[in-house]
Amino acid sequence: MVKMGTVWDRTVEVLNGRTGMIAPIAVLGILLPSVVRDGFVAFSAPGTAMFALVGGVLTIVALVAMIWAQLAIVAIATDPATDAPAARRQASARVWPALGITVILMIVALLFVVPPIVVLIQSGFDFTAAANGSSVQMTPPSAGAAGFVGLYGLAYMIAVIWIGARLVLLNPVVLNERLGIGAIRRSVRLTKGLTWRIIGVMILFAIVTLVSTWAAQAVTGILFRLALGADGIATATFLSGIAATIVTTAFTALAAVFTAQLYVAVREKSVTP
Repeated sequence: MVKMGTVWDRTVEVLNGRTGMIAPIAVLGILLPSVVRDGFVAFSAPGTAMFALVGGVLTIVALVAMIWAQLAIVAIATDPATDAPAARRQASARVWPALGITVILMIVALLFVVPPIVVLIQSGFDFTAAANGSSVQMTPPSAGAAGFVGLYGLAYMIAVIWIGARLVLLNPVVLNERLGIGAIRRSVRLTKGLTWRIIGVMILFAIVTLVSTWAAQAVTGILFRLALGADGIATATFLSGIAATIVTTAFTALAAVFTAQLYVAVREKSVTP
């Protein structure tokens, strides 16, 4: 039986021995693209075609770079013989299949958001007024529509958590087993019997990440606003955002190492007679 405590111990061992290899990849692939994207959004005029175009391109670049970094970190954490150049080569070779699977899953997730939107529109709910914060023009949804949306949202959230747990090994499978769309079925098969334990780890990880990110952004935001004054609010917000991004980068790298070690543990179990 795969024990999460053992997987965590192995994760710590990898971090103790290979952080020097992992950190530059995380900075290059996760931190820097996110900072560039957020900097553009913070200091550009919204509402223009150029803003939408450049912002969209930077968002796509940041997504591709993050997937690449996660794959490279998985390569480093999976095999002790893998060095940084080899990990970068492996990630570059598998980033497009991983991106394709990610896009497919995102599209499916978005399609399942459509039903409650349709129900709200049919009930007369005005999304434009809601987006503008206008309570005068906004027509509240009917009781039936509100109840449906509430129940649907709860079911959707539970499904996302459950499916996320079953697909947690996607990147290790895509990288190590050279699978494309078949990596979805393979990840589901590998996580059989581990779903609840994985969900527990995911929830704990999400709580720690959110609290740490909020604390970093709140504390640095106060300090930067005191230092820059009222005229530097935009700059202070951007700088505090960088602090939050540093924290999320660290946790993203940690998650990649953990999933790699979980994959190794599950694979060892599957080949054990």
